[in-house]
Amino acid sequence: MIGIVGGVGPLAGLDVFKKIIEETDVQKDQDHLPVLLMSYPHLIVDRTEYLLNKIDVNPAYALADIIKKLADNGVTAAAIPCNTAHAQAIFSVVEQELAKNKVNIKLLHLVKETVNQIKLNAPNAKVAVLSTTGTRNTGLYKNILVDAGLTVVEPSIDWQNRVHDAIYDPTYGIKAFSSPVKEKAVQELQQCIDVLIQENATHFILGCTELPLAFPETSYKGIPLIDPNRIIARALIREVAAEKLKKQDA
Repeated sequence: MIGIVGGVGPLAGLDVFKKIIEETDVQKDQDHLPVLLMSYPHLIVDRTEYLLNKIDVNPAYALADIIKKLADNGVTAAAIPCNTAHAQAIFSVVEQELAKNKVNIKLLHLVKETVNQIKLNAPNAKVAVLSTTGTRNTGLYKNILVDAGLTVVEPSIDWQNRVHDAIYDPTYGIKAFSSPVKEKAVQELQQCIDVLIQENATHFILGCTELPLAFPETSYKGIPLIDPNRIIARALIREVAAEKLKKQDA
């Protein structure tokens, strides 16, 4: 069974669930895979606030507790649809807690799965990452991209702040307004992409799992938009029932 840790943010988990359905090769309802989505947003503190030292509680412990509950209910492969949760200070503690409690589950790494796909399909890519400031400051994507031999094109500090606000601002950010996303948030993100295209970025990672809600399309002005939600959805299918994974278009 597939497991999804919801609540980080809540609609991102549902987006991954939807994409699991879309990426499964089926002919009828009964062909679909069993999926368990557990969404406990009230138990998981904000990942970025922890990484920016605004709070002391590591969200890893709540995440590990939820993953244990998934395993207890028959889940064999799970993912956390939150890029920031994969920062080493959080994800490594999740892994430690699962090991300490002998939780038998395959926990996929959203960021590594995403970078592996880019390396496979576009080994000469110049990659820009749109993300929270917490993800940016940890070097999470940058380090893994560089280790994979890919070039990284980073937003300026000013643009990073504007991207972060497009996600977090209480008056127009995606966390406050996810369905539908506010036009101002989309416009800010588009302007940042325009600037980075001028700086020769060839691929963009939507490096917050709520950004695909603002960009449901696969490209912008002909530039590929890499959706980690869809990548992790496919990876979960691969782990549980590879024969049901839809073939990707060439």
